[in-house]
Amino acid sequence: MSQLESDDSPVILGTVSGLYGVRGWVKVYSHTQPRDGILDYNPWLLKTAQGWKSVKRIGGRVHGKGIVVCFEAYQDRDLAATLLGAEIAVHPKQLPDLHDEVYWRDLVGLRVETINGVQLGTVDHLFETGANDVMVVKGERERLIPWLPKQVIVDVDLAAGLMQVDWDPDF
Repeated sequence: MSQLESDDSPVILGTVSGLYGVRGWVKVYSHTQPRDGILDYNPWLLKTAQGWKSVKRIGGRVHGKGIVVCFEAYQDRDLAATLLGAEIAVHPKQLPDLHDEVYWRDLVGLRVETINGVQLGTVDHLFETGANDVMVVKGERERLIPWLPKQVIVDVDLAAGLMQVDWDPDF
């Protein structure tokens, strides 16, 4: 696979972080929660120097505090070494459908306005805290808005590219 369409951009789930053994197994740093959730997907897309490539995972398991996997086309250590540092992703269509929730990736780029119609900017990214997730909204200035559905987040309209929040624009 050489190039992905912008509306079909890959969802990054982790990185190939090291070699494991002599039979082509690699260590994986997973961004999923729980960490072994990355094993729920197959095939994977790997971003190598040649671009995105679909690979079939033929083995995978939790090993200590990490994950180790083996790919069909990379069953020796030398071939596996060519994957070091490769990003691991899946096609968006491989993600499960969410009923009353949204993926963070779908929120990035949404216009954000208050319930009174004051434009605050667009969602740049989100991050986790111990208490709740937080959106970084960039407009005339940067705002940190807590992701609290039904409290702060009033409405998310993905089709319109708009999110309404109950938020003081001066805060």
